[in-house]
Amino acid sequence: MTSIKEQAAISRLLSFLQDWDNAGKVARNNILNNFIEANQGKTAPELEQEFSQGASLFLVRLTTWLRLTYMTGSPLDKLLRSIGVFLSAVSSNRYLIEFLEVGGVLTLLEILALNKIKEEDKKESVKLLQVIANSGRKYKELICESYGVRSIAEFLAKSKSEETQEEVQVLLDSLIHGNPKYQNQVYKGLIALLPCASPKAQQLALQTLRTAQSIIGTTHPSIVDCVLKVLCTMHLEVQYEAIELIKDLVNYDVCPALLKGLVALLIPSFKETSKLQSQIVSDSSVLELTAHLPLFLQQAAAAKAIGALQSRPTPARPPQYFVQLFPVVEENVRKTMGEELYKLFLSNAENLYMNIDSIQADILAANKVNVTRVLHLSGLSYSNMSFYFGHSNEDQVAYITHFQKEDVEEKE
Repeated sequence: MTSIKEQAAISRLLSFLQDWDNAGKVARNNILNNFIEANQGKTAPELEQEFSQGASLFLVRLTTWLRLTYMTGSPLDKLLRSIGVFLSAVSSNRYLIEFLEVGGVLTLLEILALNKIKEEDKKESVKLLQVIANSGRKYKELICESYGVRSIAEFLAKSKSEETQEEVQVLLDSLIHGNPKYQNQVYKGLIALLPCASPKAQQLALQTLRTAQSIIGTTHPSIVDCVLKVLCTMHLEVQYEAIELIKDLVNYDVCPALLKGLVALLIPSFKETSKLQSQIVSDSSVLELTAHLPLFLQQAAAAKAIGALQSRPTPARPPQYFVQLFPVVEENVRKTMGEELYKLFLSNAENLYMNIDSIQADILAANKVNVTRVLHLSGLSYSNMSFYFGHSNEDQVAYITHFQKEDVEEKE
């Protein structure tokens, strides 16, 4: 038989549950506030003692209310925090299983995708997903099997709160560790985030990619193009993370493609330079730097990345290197830039794009020095050029062949 004390505890539990069942929204919010204040940080045995071994009866009511109300746009933060009291308690595996058995993971992921739900509520949902992911490998796999990576990545790209985005990064970092079955899925999801419009999401994705890359050990072919495109950003914190990732990627099989891409960014396309040149000729009074700023930023970032790689055993060197190494290149660059712009280039090449006006920017883009031709005409052999530049691309080979042919014809 139960003791009088136990009967009194059971009576209190039944009264508490009855109060919850009969309460409206305002009363339930008050109950949740009191519950969070009184039980935050308690262990599972302590919660059971508090609820006379019937804590699961209250948890099932919380999960049921969540499933009934989350699509209506009602505030969810206190409800989610109350569920978190159960899931984050020490020795809470029983509560976790009960929550997952009623579709808890899918509900949390759906919350992230609903526009009518507040950002603060979505952050609480992310925190619960963190608790689930940190509970073990099988729970990380469950999140991934529920199309969680896609939902989480899309939310990171769309979120307007940097604090919430940082919580999402913690979740993605958890999913990349100790999850060999789906770690490649997380890795690809991070790469897919790079073209998004949110600078904070790009920064966090680049940071997490560095960790993911070291864990996975192999690269995905699309990472080179995605990282290089990020270099056109006007946000220096994103540019910094991209360059740091590039410094890591040169140690993998994508190194040749990466270096080739960086060098290609230093040379504006014929289409872009023609467009800029026509603007200079047509109407120099209405030149605007803004339209072409991403192109210049991308060039500057590529030069900065190449400069950061110059201490490695690669053919990459910053532009100043060639000017200082070859007098003939220095002469042609000075002539193309003009004396004033050339002095500015020598004094602070990395931040040149920040110190020039729109006319100078258009002059830089519309005029270029063909270093390969200049060096060839100066008498530098192809083998020596290969030493400084590495393996030439098809355009460089074509240039060299063309100029050699011209020289032969002239001599004849």
